[in-house]
Amino acid sequence: ADEYDPEQAAELKKRRAFRKFSYRGVDLDQLLDLESEQLIELVNARQRRRFKRGLKRKPMGLIKKLRLAKKNAPANEKPVTVKTHLRNMIVMPEMIGSVVGVYNGKTFTQVEIKAEMVGHYLGEFSISYKPVRHGRPGIGATHSSRFIPLYVDLLYCS
Repeated sequence: ADEYDPEQAAELKKRRAFRKFSYRGVDLDQLLDLESEQLIELVNARQRRRFKRGLKRKPMGLIKKLRLAKKNAPANEKPVTVKTHLRNMIVMPEMIGSVVGVYNGKTFTQVEIKAEMVGHYLGEFSISYKPVRHGRPGIGATHSSRFIPLYVDLLYCS
């Protein structure tokens, strides 16, 4: 009764077909095969300007480290985390699948790069501040919090 039927499995897979990712009308497979000039035409103006001015030594070093980590990773496993301070690095298609530790000023936030991140900056995925929590009183919020005794009177303790 619980036998594996390849035809039924294929039919189930067809029914559960996920939406294919595309970046500005270009499929993920084609995106990975693009030349850098063709990729530059796809991204926003700010990123386009950055690429036209050339990738400097630090961003190229990060890309090399990511390639090496991907190459040395065992099959079907995530590569080793590559730590970086380059929050202004633009996510490229070849970085997809890598794990990057992005510095937020205090710690390295682990970011697994997905296809949807292409064209964004690494810093967008590692928040550098603690969000404000409104509505919680702190020191100085009320008049009663002004008086903080420096020592406890011995009269009240007995």
